[in-house]
Amino acid sequence: MAARSRSRKSVPARILRLLLKAVLWFVGLSLLWVTAYRFVPPPFTVTMMGDVLGGRSVTKDWLSLARTDPNMARAAIAAEDAKFCSHHGFDVDAIAAAMKRNARGGHVLRGGSTISQQTAKNAFLWQGGGFFRKGLEAWFTLLIETIWGKQRIMEVYLNIAETGIATYGVNAGAQRYFGHNATRLSVTEASRIAAVLPLPKKRPGATPTGYTRRYGNAISRRVGIVRRDGLDSCVR
Repeated sequence: MAARSRSRKSVPARILRLLLKAVLWFVGLSLLWVTAYRFVPPPFTVTMMGDVLGGRSVTKDWLSLARTDPNMARAAIAAEDAKFCSHHGFDVDAIAAAMKRNARGGHVLRGGSTISQQTAKNAFLWQGGGFFRKGLEAWFTLLIETIWGKQRIMEVYLNIAETGIATYGVNAGAQRYFGHNATRLSVTEASRIAAVLPLPKKRPGATPTGYTRRYGNAISRRVGIVRRDGLDSCVR
């Protein structure tokens, strides 16, 4: 009886040890993964794999942040994350505002994702919601903010964000829409690419119409504010 009792008691302990080992392995591997991407471009993402499985040919062309026209980073900040240089991965005010909007209902649930969060999702995870994925996103966001820094986050974001159907990165997007690379982008061109980012499979970047055109024009106006107020100081 005593042996049987000890066996029953040891089951929870074994499960706890297995869980602890799994957590330690996850932490260690994620640290190595994030550290590797600090120095080498992410070769492929889950989103890209989805395009490949869908029969599409992925187009991407890595361009360093130093060679990318500054207007592109400014447009991304103007469109996606005005507090990019001042927060530590999460914009608490934006998250609170998103929660209020979602509580009022509607067909589209809005998030409060920063560029850092979007980069973590794009580089390491998959598209879609769910608390589990959001939890992983928060973990990887903390890691890239700590290990990469703002310049690397922006660089990776601008190179792996989807900018069109099976098109990834602003350099490939610029070549697709404007016939030249992203080393030189006018404010209008950069703003049009930024306007495409939320719905890259549905919004045209070259000759936008309707909402996409209006949104691009609004981003163009905000780019001046980003430059004037130094909201891009962390990536210059």
